[in-house]
Amino acid sequence: MVEHPLLRAPRPGSEFARRAGPVTTESYLGDVAALAARLPRSRHVVNLCRDRYRFAVGFAAALCRRQVTLLPPNDTAAMLGRLATDYADVYCLADAVVPDGPVVFPYPSDLTHDPTGHTVPRFPADQPAAVLFTSGSTGRPQPHGRTWGELVSSTLAAGRRLRIASLEAASLLGTVPHQHSYGFESLLMLALQHGLVLHAGRPFYPADIVAELAAATRPRLLVTTPIHLQILLAEPAEIPPVDLVLSATAPLSAELARAAEARFAVTLCEVYGCSEAGQIAVRRTALTQEWHCLDGIVLRQDAAGTWASGIPIAEATMLSDIIELRDPERFTLHGRIADLVNVAGKRASLAHLNHHLNAVEGVLDGVFVAADDLGSAVNRLTAFAVAPGMSANDILAVLRQRIDAAFLPRPLHLVARLPRNILGKLPREEIMRLLADSRTAQET
Repeated sequence: MVEHPLLRAPRPGSEFARRAGPVTTESYLGDVAALAARLPRSRHVVNLCRDRYRFAVGFAAALCRRQVTLLPPNDTAAMLGRLATDYADVYCLADAVVPDGPVVFPYPSDLTHDPTGHTVPRFPADQPAAVLFTSGSTGRPQPHGRTWGELVSSTLAAGRRLRIASLEAASLLGTVPHQHSYGFESLLMLALQHGLVLHAGRPFYPADIVAELAAATRPRLLVTTPIHLQILLAEPAEIPPVDLVLSATAPLSAELARAAEARFAVTLCEVYGCSEAGQIAVRRTALTQEWHCLDGIVLRQDAAGTWASGIPIAEATMLSDIIELRDPERFTLHGRIADLVNVAGKRASLAHLNHHLNAVEGVLDGVFVAADDLGSAVNRLTAFAVAPGMSANDILAVLRQRIDAAFLPRPLHLVARLPRNILGKLPREEIMRLLADSRTAQET
């Protein structure tokens, strides 16, 4: 039976994480063993620990008890209630108050252990380890199970493509939730399988990110998103040097990638993946539009669409994007299949239209939406923009020079902000609320 260790080749006395101070690998293993002995008997656990270190302890302890960790896209009462219905034996491991839902097992405040004598646990490759959920941006979040072997294989392949070996014992910081598939794989799994030092904090505001980077030892690796990069780069404060930046969850423009590389004096790599298959490919967006698959992953196309398969992916998975293959391991993206719109016999992607809207000088944020989501008999587009000091006509005048007239938004609404989540995404329910509110305003 093939097995993989929880930690790969840890050094005695090495640092695994940093909270108020350093946490050694031995201390981490002790916490894992102590928590595993106290977890309730169950098959499924929702790990809602906000502290990244406690999350890492909880995930490993669940593996030791052969429990599967559920990673929902949010911790709302509605989402947790749905999990309680779909997984009858589920409980929540939490270090803070959570909304109503499954039974809560509080992370023990009195967790103690013998700091010596703990061996690194190993788990079968086929052991179910986690269930990752889609974000819900195109509908109800869907679950996708991953085995321990799939997670490890994907993480090792990503590490090779990103040359993580050159960043030995790097400080690993992230602005993204560790419960999200991207944060889970690029924060927790990178730390476990590549000997990086996981920082327990969750910086979000620019000043917090800068402070955490300044306090971290080099080399430094920052895991973030395009919207966080945009906000961070708008700050006048000096940003400490970073040795590698990772970005995902939303399209990253070449302009923003080049600006980030110049400001950080660093290489920025964009990660392409999905909850269904995990990490798939990487590119250096400042230099190329072409994606390169992780080792062991290949793509193929048929009449149904584009399929990803390989060692880190248990079963061939059809991708939800419009992909142009250069060869089985190299490709370019042209937006999501669900984003294709057809107006007056002409086709375009919402991602393409969003790019042009956000490129208008003075537009801070913007999004196109297919109005027929509300059941309209007319297939047309509307748009929402955050653009202080501008009028809708100002924006439309620029768009007329950049996109086909058929795709001009009718109407374009100016709003104070777009209800993006912490990853910078607009969940479908929020888009539907924007559309409903705009229709009500028009009728009034």
